[in-house]
Formats: sequence, C-alpha cells, structure tokens
Amino acid sequence: MTRWTVVQVTDPAELVAASHLFDGPVSLAGATDTLRRPGHVVLLARAAGGRDVGFVSGVEMRHPDKDAELFLYELGVDAAWRRQGVATALLAALRDAALARGCRAMWTGTEADNDAALAAYRGAGAEIDDGSVFVVWDDLAAE
Repeated sequence: MTRWTVVQVTDPAELVAASHLFDGPVSLAGATDTLRRPGHVVLLARAAGGRDVGFVSGVEMRHPDKDAELFLYELGVDAAWRRQGVATALLAALRDAALARGCRAMWTGTEADNDAALAAYRGAGAEIDDGSVFVVWDDLAAE
C-alpha cells in the first residue's frame, strides 16, 4: 500500500507550506509566479497524514524544429522518505504530465557525482549521457 499520493499543485500556498523540501524558503510571490507561467508543472508527493514528502518540477519547452519536450527542473525528497519509491512515483507522474501535454521527451541535468539522482533517473528509464556539458550563466545582471 502506498503511503503517499502525487498531486499537481495549483494553489501557491501549497508550495509555501512545502518549503522544507526546497533549497530555500518558498515565497508566496515566487510560488504564484511559477504556477501562473504557461508550461510550468509542480507536483508534490503527499503522505497520508498530509505532510508533503517530495516534489518535482518541470517546464515544457518547444523549438520550431523539434517536438515539445519537458525539462525536469528539480526533484527533491525529504531525507526521511528517501529510498521508499517517492522519487520514482514523482518521476512517473511528471512523465504522465509530459505525455498529457503532448511532449515526446523529457530531460534534465545533474552533477556527475550525484549518485542518488542518477540512480533515480535510471530507475525511471532515463539514459545517462555522460558526454553532455551544461553551460551556466548564474548572474546575468553582473555581466
């Protein structure tokens, strides 16, 4: 029996309440802005008692010469709930959301030494492309 359900977030207050899962506090303004943007998907894994135990976020992307795809922006699971299938359920639900939006592919990036993430992605059927390189501009205003 599953001890959690995966729900799509529509109320910004839900993200604020789930701040403990994110890298930092979620503001109401930030949650509202995220959820109002077309193509953004945020899912929560909610335990039977109502506590949020994991999340995944994605952004639908489209280029004129490619099919729509979903970028998996971030995945996080509360430390006490790891290795219990929460990440697998979140990834499956995000895949289903991507398919429902007409996306033909899903992709993400992570650190090469993030063994837990790589294992979760492999377990969800992803292929790991060891030859990819991510190029990052962290502070565009500083340039």
